[in-house]
Amino acid sequence: MEQFRNQRKVIIVGAGPGGLASAMLLASKGVYVEVFERLPKVGGRTSHIKKDGFTFDTGPTFFLYPQLLEEIFRDCGASLEDEVKMVRLDPQYRLFFEGGPSLDATPNLDQMEKEVAKISVEDAAQVKAFMKENEWKFEKLRPVLQKPFNSLKDFVSPSMFSALPAVRPWASLDDDLKRFFKDPRTRLAFSFQSKYLGMSPYRCPSLFSILSGLEYQHGVFHPIGGCAAVSEAMARVAKRMGVKFHLEEPVEELVFDGRRVTGIKTKSGQHNADALFINADFARAMSRLVPDHLLSRWTKKEVKDKQFSCSTFMLYLGIDGIYKDLPHHTIVMAEDYKTNLDDIENNHQLSGSPSYYVQNACVTDPSLAPEGQSTLYILLPVTHQHENVDWNKEAKRYREVALDRLSLIGLGDIRERIVSETMLTPDDWDSKYEIHRGAVFNLAHNIGQLLHNRPRNRFEELDGVYLTGGGTHPGSGLPVIYESARISSNLALRDLAVL
Repeated sequence: MEQFRNQRKVIIVGAGPGGLASAMLLASKGVYVEVFERLPKVGGRTSHIKKDGFTFDTGPTFFLYPQLLEEIFRDCGASLEDEVKMVRLDPQYRLFFEGGPSLDATPNLDQMEKEVAKISVEDAAQVKAFMKENEWKFEKLRPVLQKPFNSLKDFVSPSMFSALPAVRPWASLDDDLKRFFKDPRTRLAFSFQSKYLGMSPYRCPSLFSILSGLEYQHGVFHPIGGCAAVSEAMARVAKRMGVKFHLEEPVEELVFDGRRVTGIKTKSGQHNADALFINADFARAMSRLVPDHLLSRWTKKEVKDKQFSCSTFMLYLGIDGIYKDLPHHTIVMAEDYKTNLDDIENNHQLSGSPSYYVQNACVTDPSLAPEGQSTLYILLPVTHQHENVDWNKEAKRYREVALDRLSLIGLGDIRERIVSETMLTPDDWDSKYEIHRGAVFNLAHNIGQLLHNRPRNRFEELDGVYLTGGGTHPGSGLPVIYESARISSNLALRDLAVL
């Protein structure tokens, strides 16, 4: 710590993507940073599961808009390209409509028009117009996503007024796409990305059409080694800058001086700091680490009444052989997609014929499995924890539902090829990863829980505390989580008189 003796000290709780990016940015300005992580590895949900020689991404498998993270690496005197090899995918993914066609989504828009024409020739003619508007929308919204929203006053700014025509807050994502596409399947092809936020396109705000635009304009990438390799690279760079990591050392309590947090307590004792970053799951951190009497807006009761995203049922399968005709990413849309979503978000029950996602990563990255074998990552969106679903009873049954559904995409022989298996349910997300209600995409991204209505980057309830990750502004998804780190780090650096 010699090189930081006369500098400020910041403690970060949690080594997820937001915590890692914050550590890099703070250290690049000469701040001494210590990161405390409950698990034995960095990355949080963006880490890996290693078993029987197979390597699986735990959570995110799509890497979007790497330009943002490259900017962070560059600000730290490093290069993302030098640390992690990225492969741009084409097709980006296959969209399979149960009872209908399948489309290979490609960034080649001339070819993409031909793919959409399998559904509707009329809709195909609108693909480029939709992409052009989304490029404009992203440029209008980017300044908004890069600034903090500490109060209503932050709405009164040139960037916000400029962005208002692009936001259309009265419209859902699906309603917004009706301006371009008549067939509901086409609209799903360009709006299923709302599931990255844990939301239905019929409820997700229209501004999030930029997710689809980002994919086609900037690419869908696979980092060799998986998305966990990106987290590991971030930790390597941070360590080179002097960041100290404490793995397998959960924070037991916060140390307060009135409303100001002055440090933390762990198994190794008390650790003081000038500022604290919370990268842990927001709702879980508030309920476990902060006494209710110090909170007003985000008490345990207030958090309980908030709307949370869906969860996921996961199967990580090591298999003999490789499905060479199955693309890297496949998204299967249930025939009754709306009912499936209603079961997740409103009825809180398990669908009999759910939609699902499959990652067949070894067609791109054979390093993830032993020779002659491969990995399959299977995700079924399900309700967050709810009294209607007892996973102690349902887990084995839903495994069979998932494996049966794989026959839709030609994997009817999957059971006889499985040589390694790991399952995660919403209960596991809660107990093993400390995620409130197992809601893996955090607080829902409805209009009432965005911008200043989301927990703020400079946490408004406590002094000296900053938030980063999916539970704060701008929201969930790797690119915006990295952006949350940049926003929070800039706020802290100014408050600490480093900038």
